[in-house]
Amino acid sequence: MSDRFRRIETRIDGVVVIEPHVIADDRGFFFETFRANEYADLGIEGPFVQDNHSRSVRGTVRALHFQLQPGQGKLVRAARGAVWDVAVDLRHDSPTYGQYEAFELSDENARQAFIPVGFAHGFCVTSDEADVTYKVTSYYDGPTERGIAFDDPAIGIPWPTDTPLVSERDRTNPTLKEIAPELPW
Repeated sequence: MSDRFRRIETRIDGVVVIEPHVIADDRGFFFETFRANEYADLGIEGPFVQDNHSRSVRGTVRALHFQLQPGQGKLVRAARGAVWDVAVDLRHDSPTYGQYEAFELSDENARQAFIPVGFAHGFCVTSDEADVTYKVTSYYDGPTERGIAFDDPAIGIPWPTDTPLVSERDRTNPTLKEIAPELPW
């Protein structure tokens, strides 16, 4: 068992929340954001091959994205601010297919979420501004990138904003039912 990280189970098999041990005093704080050997012990293995960073304002919804073969696992955290992070199960044979899991990631709770291959991922910014960083298990590949409508009523995600700021691309994504024949999992 790690003294640096705590694994928090979620409702959907494969999605994991990691809480680091934060050392804080009157100067500020320190914590490890990733340690390959201990993450492997917690069931999160890469290799992670690319790091990404986005900055968004309150009410921004970036969702619901994924890549086809080989897929792309993501280790996500809010380095600044807070987001409501969402994973949607796209694995046809899963008992939770089409269901979502959501949790708060913030600079205050320092938690990270691991979203494995076979899931769509998105988030909504709940602070004035948020920086989201994430490690991925495969390189970005535009031709294999896909998305699902953030407001797909069959999934029913209650995004925590009355006026979502959404890109044109994300506004025109198909529903899960429409894209299901493409899913390799």
